[in-house]
Formats: sequence, C-alpha cells, structure tokens
Amino acid sequence: MIRRTLFLITILAVGSVQAWSQVKLNTDQFNRKNEATVTSQKELVEVSWPAGNGKFANVQFDMSPANPLFKRIALGTKSDPKTVSEDLDAAFLLTVGKRDLLSQNGWNIFFDKVPSRPFETYPIKLKKTNIAVKSVGSRTVVTIGSLSADRFSGVLEVTFYNGSPLFNIAAVMSTKAEAAAIVYDAGLISQTEKWKNLSWTNTAEQIESIPVHYGDSAKNLALKYRTIAAQTTGGTLAVFPAPHQYFYPLDEAFNLKFIWHGKGYRKMLDGYGIGIRQELEGDQRFVPWFNAPPGTQQRLNFFCLLDNAGGKEAINAVKKFTNADKYVKLPGFKTMSSHFHNEFIMNVVLAGKPVPEKPEFVEVFKRLGVDMVHLGEFHYTAHPKGPDSLRLRELKALFEQCERLSDHEFLLMPGEEPNEFFGGHWMQIFPKPVYWIMSRKKETPYVEDKPGFGKVYHIGDKNEMLKLLQDEQGLAWTAHARTKGSVNTPDIYNHEPFFKSDRFMGAAWKAMPADLSQPRLGNRVLDLLDDMNNWGEKKTVIAEADLFTVTQENEMYAHMNVNYLMLDQLPKFNEGWQPVVDAMQRGKFFATTGEVLMHELKVNGKLSGDSLALNADGTADLRLKLSWTFPMNFVEVISGDGEKVYRERMDLTNTRAFGEQQLQFRPKLKGRKWMRVEAWDSAANGAFSQTFYLK
Repeated sequence: MIRRTLFLITILAVGSVQAWSQVKLNTDQFNRKNEATVTSQKELVEVSWPAGNGKFANVQFDMSPANPLFKRIALGTKSDPKTVSEDLDAAFLLTVGKRDLLSQNGWNIFFDKVPSRPFETYPIKLKKTNIAVKSVGSRTVVTIGSLSADRFSGVLEVTFYNGSPLFNIAAVMSTKAEAAAIVYDAGLISQTEKWKNLSWTNTAEQIESIPVHYGDSAKNLALKYRTIAAQTTGGTLAVFPAPHQYFYPLDEAFNLKFIWHGKGYRKMLDGYGIGIRQELEGDQRFVPWFNAPPGTQQRLNFFCLLDNAGGKEAINAVKKFTNADKYVKLPGFKTMSSHFHNEFIMNVVLAGKPVPEKPEFVEVFKRLGVDMVHLGEFHYTAHPKGPDSLRLRELKALFEQCERLSDHEFLLMPGEEPNEFFGGHWMQIFPKPVYWIMSRKKETPYVEDKPGFGKVYHIGDKNEMLKLLQDEQGLAWTAHARTKGSVNTPDIYNHEPFFKSDRFMGAAWKAMPADLSQPRLGNRVLDLLDDMNNWGEKKTVIAEADLFTVTQENEMYAHMNVNYLMLDQLPKFNEGWQPVVDAMQRGKFFATTGEVLMHELKVNGKLSGDSLALNADGTADLRLKLSWTFPMNFVEVISGDGEKVYRERMDLTNTRAFGEQQLQFRPKLKGRKWMRVEAWDSAANGAFSQTFYLK
C-alpha cells in the first residue's frame, strides 16, 4: 500500500502581521433584532447570544494573526459571564485521496478502497483577512478569512444557535480537482494551559475524568457518545461531531477511536488539543471516505457545547441531542430496524458454541430503543440452495432462536438477503416462519409437506419466487439500491412482473455514499423513491442499517437508523407479524436517523400511502407535528408529475434546539401525481415520510 503523509506544524493564522485597518468587520446581513449582539474593538470581535435558561454565551474572536482565534469563550448571566475556555485555535487536517469513478457506478460507489491508493494529509491554514457576521433565522453565522489546503480553498464558518449554548465550527472547502475523496480530523488547540480536566464516557458507559498534562502526547480514544469535554474553573467545553453525517459509510460499526486528545496530534498539530478524528483505513475492507465533487462546498465541521458545571454534566447535555443514543417511544408507533448480518445462528447456535440466554446483540438493540429487528442471516455463510437437510436445519434454528429471544417488548423477525432469481441484492420478509429452499430440480415439486417442518417450498426461478411471496404474503425489496451489489437495480428490472407486483415493496435507505456538502443524508435512495413514483409504481422505502457485527462497544448509533411503523401494539412472535409487513407495504411509517420525529403527518386528512384529492385550487392542506433535538434547517415537500420532480422548501432556521411544533402548509400540487415530505436539521439528521398519491 502506498501512502504519503505530510508532517507539518499547523499554524492556523499564517502570513505577516497585518494592521487592523486591513481587516474589516462586515455586518450588512446581521439582523440586530434576532437577540444576538455583535461588538468590535480594534482586533477583537465579540458575538453574544441567548443560551437558554436565562443564560448568555459569548465568543470573542481575535483577528490579530499573531494570537489565537478564540480569545475567550464564556457562559453565564449577562452581567456575570464565566470564562469556560480561552486562547484556542480551531484545527483541521484534510486528507485527500482519489475516488474510483470508473469501475462501478461513479460517485455512488461503495466498494472503493481509497487508502490503498496514494493520498496526502494537509493542515488547513487560515488567513485572518476579513470577518463577516450575518443572521440566518435565529442563528448568527461568523465567516472568517480564507482557508487553504492543497487544491482546496474556502472560509471558516462559526454558527451560534439562539436558545442553546451550542455552536458549530466548520471549514467550508471546495476544489476544482476531479474525483477527490476526503476525510478530515478536527478540534481545538489550547495555546495557553487553562484546561484542568478532560472527561468522556467509556464503552462500558462510565464517565472517566483525567487531569490535563500538557506534555502528554496525543492519544486516540474509543468511547461512547462521540464526545470529549475540557473543564476549567469557569465551566466545561464539550466537542463532538454530527452524530451521523461525520461517519463515512461502512458495513461494520466498529469503534475506531473517533476522539483524540493530547499534544502534537498526528505529529501535525502544534500544541495540546481535543477533537474528533477519522480512521483512514476504516475497517480495512471497503473504505470509500467522503465524496468531494468539483465545485461543491464541503462542510468539515464539529459542534461545541458550553456548560458552567463539570464534565459529566456537559456530556449529559450533549447526550440529549441524540436522546442518549436511543430511539424515543412515540404513541401509535413501534420502531423497526432492518438488515443485520449478525450470523448468530451459523457462528454460535450451529457452531456448537454455548448459546447465551441473553445474546449481546439483542441487548444492544433493546438499549437502542428498537422494538423490532429484521435480520439478514445466512449471508454467504449457510446453505440456501440445500441440501435440504442442512437448509431446513438452519431455518429451524433461526426460527427457534427468534421466537426464544422475542418477548412482549421486543420482536426478532427472521429474514435473509437471498440475492437469487431477481438480480442484484435484495431483502425478504415473511409474516411468519416459512421454510423455503433456493433451488428446485425438475422432479421436485414447488411445495411439499415434510415431517417436522410442514410446508417446504423449492424455488427455481424469479416466477416461482414471486409466487412464493404471493402465497405467503411476503415482501421483497432492493437492498442498498444503486450501490454495492445492487449497482444497476432496481432500474434494470423495473419492467419485470415481480417488481410491479405489490409483493415487491421497493428499496431500502442508508446514508451511502456520503457527501459533506449536502444538507441531507442518503440522496441516492431518496432520488430513487422519486424515480419509482414517477415510474407510476406505488413503492415504499424503509431505512436499513446493513451491518454485520452488533456489540456494545461498537459505534452503533452513528451507523443506525430506524423506521417508526404505525402500530399500536407489538405483534407476538407466535401469532405472526402480518401488521409489520402490511405497514411496510402500505407506507404506514416514516424513517429517521432518530433526532427528527414526525409525530403526525396528514395531507387533506390522509396518511402516507393513501390516495387523496387536491383542493379546488390545486393545493393541499398539510399538517405536520414535528419534534427535534438539534435546531431544524428545513421541511421540504417533494412531488412529481410522472416526469419531473418538484421541491417546495419551508425554511425552519428560526427554530431552536429541542423543539416541538405543529406545522401547517399549503403546497401547490396542481398537475402532480404524488408527494412526500422530508425534514432535516442543522446536523444533517432527518426524517422522511412515505408517498401520498394524488388523484
């Protein structure tokens, strides 16, 4: 493997000393009525904003090239702000490699191994040439100077959120280079020795705190909640990434030590710091990094949260943004997550190993707040085509363990990724245990009774596969559509009877590929949902995790997502889970990363999956009860006329953190055949509905 890394000292402020007259404060787009204030004196610019609970936060920027950028960061009352941290610089390391745009499907590629080809790491350098402050809804955005790193250039953006002691620091970078794939490390460097203690939550869910020794070399940490906090006498500053956007797509959720602290990080940062990091080689399998197409504005960002208490309190405050990495319960809904190749049956049960009473993977799902899990067992590990004796033994073990591990609060549903007959990769679910074998000889009947098993199906082609789905009321759908092993699907079979059948549900959504310029995740499949709607097919898209190992130590939440199905009760295993299959097929659910929830969504009184008539003027009355943790960015109504896709966006940048609101819109839908709704927050977390069909 060829690797080249530049070992340089990062100095965020570069160039010769400049007079203040060369640095201008631009407040032309700042709204002085939005509760934040901006003051300036010589080289110093201070932003103050309401931080909630009667407190105010302020950050003082030092525009002198010789001094740290963040002279003072404080939180307290208006008359008595407490200094939480001071004399800090934001630091970013940008690693640039080459995307394989030829061998598979361009920017949608997952099976790429970027770190196996030459790459370089560059410290991003800041020139403090100018500063501008503008208002965006209830937010205040400070833009500073110019940034450069190799063929990338841009600006530094710091965003403050009214109503919360939360702010975001972003290097917004662009390149003209073709086929760039990137990752970044980031953090804050202390230029004076004011931090006293560091705190984090270890993988056993325990808070750890250590004194700061400014001479200690940098270390990487495996921890929970992706957060590290630095404490002073005045309070605590916590640093953490966007909970989902920061993690480039993998099909393992290994905890790759995403936090760092110490001196001389990667031998490229000058001074002692704390921050977030990427493992360049990922899980050493397929490692695609992030897309950085030419001309896109890549937001290399991280969040900071202030607290006047200690590290534990600050970390607990950060945890609230992801509901402590748990999917909260909503009345009238049950949570369901899909596509896990945990291989518990082949690796444990049938491998002769001790079978634990409470397997770790089940306990992990329960802690995440997942009510129902749909498995993808036997993924290249078993005998899907027989011989019958082995295949039936494997299925029997799967069904028995799913029944044993299900209870009144948790349903474990058997499922597979068969990848036979239809083309590409696809998933399958039946509403009850079904014995079937993925091969059939001429002399073997399609279905027969076998002692100890009952009905056993033998499937020989796509027509028989469709018949099985119809006979047993199962569903199939394209896994990781338009990427991985489904590069050309479902597009290449969208004319086939099996695809047009109501037994072929549609596709599954995961945030791959990843592009840090996008305000939403997973455009690949959201675009596919629009295409399927314009094809005239009534299809749905569920969120999928597509992960192999499930452990407590893993960084599960960052790679997870969930579906909220409209169910009042959790089905019992021995009674079957037909209501789950029906909700999936009929579009009675929304999918989410977890931070944004659609408590209720009705269009002219109808639910997703329903057909409705528009108002006489071509509009519709849309009612959406939404809740969120991070401040929201926007809600978007997406619609189509059978050919084109239309978007109508409702700006929500006036929202604050931890909100709930009943929203009402009247989107213009004349001439449209379908519509759906998405909602996205300021950390690119989001939720999307299924389709409404317009008469």
